[in-house]
Amino acid sequence: MTEQRAVRGKSIIKRTMKLILYFTVLSIGLSAQPHLALEQTINRKVDSVLALMTLEEKFGQLNQLGGHGDKITDEQRDLLKKGLVGSFLNVNGAEATKKVQKIAVEETRLGIPLIFGYDVIHGYRTIFPVPLAEASTWDPDLVEQAARVAAREASASGLHWTFAPMVDIARDPRWGRIVEGSGEDPFLGSAMAAARVRGFQGKSLNDPGSIMACAKHYVAYGGAEAGRDYNTVDISERTLREIYLPPFHAAVNAGVGSLMSAFNEIGGIPASSNRLTLSQILRDEWNFKGMVVSDWTSILELVKHGVAGSRPEAGVLSLQAGVDMDMEGRIYLLDLFHALKDGRILLEQVDRSVKRVLRMKFLLGLFSDPYRNCDTETEKQTILHPDHRAMARSVAQKSIVLLKNDKNILPLKKDLKSILVVGPLAESKSDPLGSGHGKGMAEDVVTVLDGIKRAVSAQSKVLYAKGSGIDSIDKRELQKARQMASRADVVLVVAGETARMSGEAASRAELGIPTAQHELIKAMQATGKPVVLVLMNGRPLAIPWEAGNISAILDIWFLGVEAGNAVADVLFGEVNPSGKLPVTFPRTVGQVPIYYNHKNTGRPPSKDYYTSKYLDVPVTPEFPFGFGLSYSTFAYSDFAAASSIGPNESLKVSVTIQNTGNRKGDEVVQLYIRDVVGSVTRPVKELKGFRRISLGPGEKKKVDFLLTSDMLWLYNAKMERVTEPGEFVVFVGGNSVDLLEKSFVLRAQ
Repeated sequence: MTEQRAVRGKSIIKRTMKLILYFTVLSIGLSAQPHLALEQTINRKVDSVLALMTLEEKFGQLNQLGGHGDKITDEQRDLLKKGLVGSFLNVNGAEATKKVQKIAVEETRLGIPLIFGYDVIHGYRTIFPVPLAEASTWDPDLVEQAARVAAREASASGLHWTFAPMVDIARDPRWGRIVEGSGEDPFLGSAMAAARVRGFQGKSLNDPGSIMACAKHYVAYGGAEAGRDYNTVDISERTLREIYLPPFHAAVNAGVGSLMSAFNEIGGIPASSNRLTLSQILRDEWNFKGMVVSDWTSILELVKHGVAGSRPEAGVLSLQAGVDMDMEGRIYLLDLFHALKDGRILLEQVDRSVKRVLRMKFLLGLFSDPYRNCDTETEKQTILHPDHRAMARSVAQKSIVLLKNDKNILPLKKDLKSILVVGPLAESKSDPLGSGHGKGMAEDVVTVLDGIKRAVSAQSKVLYAKGSGIDSIDKRELQKARQMASRADVVLVVAGETARMSGEAASRAELGIPTAQHELIKAMQATGKPVVLVLMNGRPLAIPWEAGNISAILDIWFLGVEAGNAVADVLFGEVNPSGKLPVTFPRTVGQVPIYYNHKNTGRPPSKDYYTSKYLDVPVTPEFPFGFGLSYSTFAYSDFAAASSIGPNESLKVSVTIQNTGNRKGDEVVQLYIRDVVGSVTRPVKELKGFRRISLGPGEKKKVDFLLTSDMLWLYNAKMERVTEPGEFVVFVGGNSVDLLEKSFVLRAQ
């Protein structure tokens, strides 16, 4: 009889769940205000499900476990059957996710579906350029389209959630994860953050092809001291709010469904137990309604940070601060039950987090269709679709930055008699994928060498010599490269970093090209042949010798599956390079951290001795933020702006750009401001607008910007966000250094 009652009870619960779903759909359909009705209905639905849950099941919803591609362990399966798992990460594939989801839906007491998450950073199987490269396009619409392709492929493989975009601001290129973000500037970073959220999530999380985005790592992870991953961050609240928080706020405003709390501490308080950032700012100030997941075991790491003396204490701190789901730490599942019983946490705090998790499951449509996107045929048709590869090639073309082109060596002619390609990275099929490349496979990649071979005419001969190892000198290979160079019209050296030299846990104390490859570049330059350096990298590199001695330098970053084709498109002039740097390139690692929007100091650099400078190198960068050359040239003229605006008015800024070259090209027009006198010190420049335009030879175009008074904000001495009257300078140009400027006044009345 006991077993029969249990079965009857389970049946009643599941019928109740179905009725909840039915009336949810009906009420949404009848409402004249669908968005409001959806929110209200989901809240009612969440409360109804919550009322059916045991305390163990509630903690289970806050527990995320790491799977293993197409399977989970027996122990994980047992936990799942007991309703003690809310989400899996790293389980992917339509067949695998359906199999695991079936356990959750059909073999647990309540049948609450799982969310499957994965690191879909810059593509799922069709791998796009790394995010730092995509930011070099300065084209948010294009970046949104790339994220949309990634979402289609990921969702077709049974996934619902990506742990992206990474929106950390990074001013220190020693930090390996700079490759995953959009660089050093909060304005550009905010535009890219919002674009990626829109791309991943689409118009609705419930739509086919949409996955929930997760803005990470909240917050200031990119400010790690010495550029060392996971390290301490010690910044002022002003810097936190003005530099590091804006991209997260932009993601929230774009509707991001989740955020991930970071590993680092901020001024003594770890990010995964920080009430200021997780509750006051995120929830109270920004009104964020989604869920927060910890980074991998970051709750457990509160013990090593020294702010918690035990696992339960770490869980209490994180839950109270506002972290809703524990990634892989199992602290919420195993250690919070007794904390609740003895009053260290409240049931309402547990319920709050459970509601947030359930709400996202409803918004994803998992209760109504838990097997959404678990169709293997759709998966096969979607993955690596030719249209997706074409999009990857287009994004890669626009991500390439031409850093130097003395004597117009580039573009090359396709009918050159002989071209020598050297460098171990030229034939690599794995490195162009970059770090965090999802399900990307080396077999999908077009290498730089193959791309060049495909592009040249039948009469051209492409030679290849490895020349060196990544970081090991091979004298025989080097001599072979020298001999082959004597027979070539031009030498293309593909050099830089491997994919594993950037990304998580890949901080570098030195920023140069590895010594062996550097010696190879010098040897090729010594042959007297024209040399083009094709730089593969996941961060700004310090390349003073190369910048001073090599005539042409093309920064290709890690471009993904279409790397070779995109590089060849630019090398041979099928595509005019148009990328602009989203981050500053230093002359030497000793300048780091270096960024364009620095403060002026009381003794700005000058020829006077007692000023802020170095004795051995200039303070200026090798290549500034926003910099990038083209095979065309662009002239700026007719710069116009009013001399003053009122507190509720806008300043119209206009400038005319002319393509003074002989081929069609794209230019990224950039607008900066400077607050000349503030109640607190202000940066020498701040990016406030940009526009990507395309111009034919000789063509002119007028570009207008609207600079509103509320774009002139700052945090004053009382940490109040205000706009202060006074003198400002507005700048317009093609990078953060070469600019036209005009002064204007923001009037008090």
